[in-house]
Amino acid sequence: MRLVRFGERGCEEPGVLLPDGRIVDASGEFSDYDEGFFATGGLEALAVWVAEGCPGGGTVDPLLRLGPPVARPSKIVCVGKNYLDHAMEFGEGVPEEPTLFMKASTAWSGPRDEVVIPPGGEKLDYEVELALVIGRTASYAPEDEALDCVAGFSTFCDFSERAFQKERGGQWTKGKSADTFAPMGPWLVTADEVADPQALRLWCRVNGEPRQNGWTGDMLHPVRKLVSHISHFMTLLPGDVIATGTPAGVGMGMKPPRYLRPGDLVECGVEGLGELVQRVVVWR
Repeated sequence: MRLVRFGERGCEEPGVLLPDGRIVDASGEFSDYDEGFFATGGLEALAVWVAEGCPGGGTVDPLLRLGPPVARPSKIVCVGKNYLDHAMEFGEGVPEEPTLFMKASTAWSGPRDEVVIPPGGEKLDYEVELALVIGRTASYAPEDEALDCVAGFSTFCDFSERAFQKERGGQWTKGKSADTFAPMGPWLVTADEVADPQALRLWCRVNGEPRQNGWTGDMLHPVRKLVSHISHFMTLLPGDVIATGTPAGVGMGMKPPRYLRPGDLVECGVEGLGELVQRVVVWR
């Protein structure tokens, strides 16, 4: 299944993207795709509802805004330098363990929403990533059971203000957490439809120019290891998001660096999971 949420920011309703391209409104049966939904068998109930023909669900206007495919999570956990080529382009060495940082959940944004340069920002950067959504509580999960904790996968862009990240005390989180810095979507593809999360191509274009072109099989730490590893440091709740890292080609890694400017168009995609499209604007 492909889960979507539609409507104005903060007022999104749950829906399902059908194979024929229609989006069906699921709000008559389900309140939202949030922690409670995933924790209480919501995915299974949704699958039954879809199999029965989505009774009572009307077709959604395709022109309506799409929000992120799950409600704002309790936490967004990100993995840094998880592709060798990206670690090397930064020249900071290859970490032995996954490098973890957080993005504030207030950065949560839709797949076609604008990305806003915050006041004082001057080094906006992009990172296309495979993201996963946790489907059940995970604490000290063994690696061989980690994928059972995943509800589904989506396309994610980890936007960064590099000056805030690198030049303001070296604290990654404050360079990663501005409003609009965590777009995800356009839908959540359930785990049963992703045969191998380590066999997906991911890419990013800026103003039509290819910038990133990677393969999830090149992750230093694969999805199952990440879920297990992170769950040993914090309890992962249903609906939580993990962004799994980015391949080479980010603006900061170029010589000279090429940061985003107002008016730029950033397109990110993961094979089979859809594309994000963000126009860069200044804060107003």
